[in-house]
Amino acid sequence: MSALDERNDDMNLSVGEEGMDVPMADDQVGHESKLTSDGGVVKTLLAAGQGWQTPAQGNDVHVHYVGKLLDGTVFDSSRDRGEPFKFTLGKGHVIKGWDIGVKSMKKGETCLLTCKPEYAYGEQGSPPKIPANATLQFEVELLFWGTDLTQGKHGIMKTILKEGTGYEQPKDLWEVNIAYEAKASGNTEAFSKSDENGTSFVVKDGYLCPAIAQAVKTMKLGELANLEVSPEFGFGSKDQDQVPANSSLEISMELKSWKKVESLTTDGGIVKKVLVEGEGYKKPPGGVKVKLTGYARLLDGTVIEEFPEGKELEFVTEEEQVVAGLDAAVMQMNKGEKAEITLTAPYAYGDEEAVRKVTIPGGSTIVYEINLVEFEKGKESWDMEESEKIEAASSLKDRGNMFFKDGKYKVALKKYEKALSYIEYDTAFSDQNKSNSKELKKSLYLNDAAAKLRLNKHKECVQSCTKALELDSSLVKAYFRRSQAYEHTVDYDLAEADLKKALELEEGNVEVKKQLANLKRKIASQNRKDAKLYGSIFKRMAKISEREDAKTNRSEPAKTAPPSTMQTDLNKENDAQPEQMETEATG
Repeated sequence: MSALDERNDDMNLSVGEEGMDVPMADDQVGHESKLTSDGGVVKTLLAAGQGWQTPAQGNDVHVHYVGKLLDGTVFDSSRDRGEPFKFTLGKGHVIKGWDIGVKSMKKGETCLLTCKPEYAYGEQGSPPKIPANATLQFEVELLFWGTDLTQGKHGIMKTILKEGTGYEQPKDLWEVNIAYEAKASGNTEAFSKSDENGTSFVVKDGYLCPAIAQAVKTMKLGELANLEVSPEFGFGSKDQDQVPANSSLEISMELKSWKKVESLTTDGGIVKKVLVEGEGYKKPPGGVKVKLTGYARLLDGTVIEEFPEGKELEFVTEEEQVVAGLDAAVMQMNKGEKAEITLTAPYAYGDEEAVRKVTIPGGSTIVYEINLVEFEKGKESWDMEESEKIEAASSLKDRGNMFFKDGKYKVALKKYEKALSYIEYDTAFSDQNKSNSKELKKSLYLNDAAAKLRLNKHKECVQSCTKALELDSSLVKAYFRRSQAYEHTVDYDLAEADLKKALELEEGNVEVKKQLANLKRKIASQNRKDAKLYGSIFKRMAKISEREDAKTNRSEPAKTAPPSTMQTDLNKENDAQPEQMETEATG
């Protein structure tokens, strides 16, 4: 039986101090009841509320109140401020007497809560208005409770009847299973409800009406809640079976279970659905052996691979031993986890036809249902001795070199970077280990740079070469590879400087000389192109200027200058003639 079916069992009880069940207050105005066994909180009914429901722990409650000392002095009032007070019930946000007292109230009810000091502000009081050891009285009106899920529109008011467990809440891609019952407001008969197995749906796809999907994203596992839904978030202006247009709805729902679904890539190419939760929190890192059971199929159900118990699929992560999507997904699983992995073609077998148990058409989406049986749990770097870190880094470098020779530059790069992570920060190493680490780092940075060059990661290549040169400024290979990277980023001056520096260190290096000669030809070719480009630009600008001058001369009428000005101009013209002639004669 679900909590949804059991919710009426507690209709006539409210919970007092430390879970003690006490009878609910009668609806008779003036009725007085003790809400705690020691009489520390006493409630006197001033105005009866509506229905039978009372707020549960975790609900957001909205109240008006007036707080008084026993002599009638008012020390606080929400009514004077003209704004209701809101707090979360049972979370210690208010005095203890309020958490107990408000929990016993119905919607619209007004009561007087008398709280002894131990349920109010105790020995300290709350100076200057509330003295020490003061018994307080609060006139409280419970306006409503629940969380507005529609940012002030009051379109979906959620009231928690039973708190869930944990901290997680469903996300858009998750599959959830709920028990629910939906009624049109004012009706006693449900127009829709789940069967004994509950109802399953993908959160982003929704179910029945918009309110359900919106509400379920705020729920924890096992949570039971009531929803008051306005027409906008129900069926709106459309008639539904047994539900007139523009009807408000009342929905009770319990979040029974879920299957976590997440996209591991931004393009949705790798989607993982958790079928059975695994153990702990550790996941396989790169470069470790994993063991799987399960199978792979096409979307039409055709099984293309099987690896049952005893014939498990074993591979080393991040070494391209299986399709890329499976490799990436397994690294997001816990030991013992069972998951469904859906891979689009780019993360599976691509656009080309492939042959496994059957022929796989090009462009196929592949679905794996797998269980991560176990994986190697290598020693973490912080648990290693200095010598172990150096040994691990050296082993990874050798493995990276093997992949580099095979043309698997991405895999090689990961090995080099993993190796560097063990020894990059070696300041605390002994002198001998520090010397060994330095030599290994130089080699790793150079190999790392070579892999990045092949992968067109030119800026990153520059960084790796620079780090190598910080360790040893005489590394010819570092200057040479950095010059290649600079050449690709069209930083020709920097590339030329690095090659010249390499020749200073190794004058007879034929490869460096050849690269420098090629670079100089490239620079000369670029200079010619630039000259041609800018020359063309300047010519066009000159022609435009000439046309503008011609237009100006045609549009301006001739003017007769005053005698003094004409004489001055003639003198200037005569002064200029000898020089001009000389220029022309000698031109």
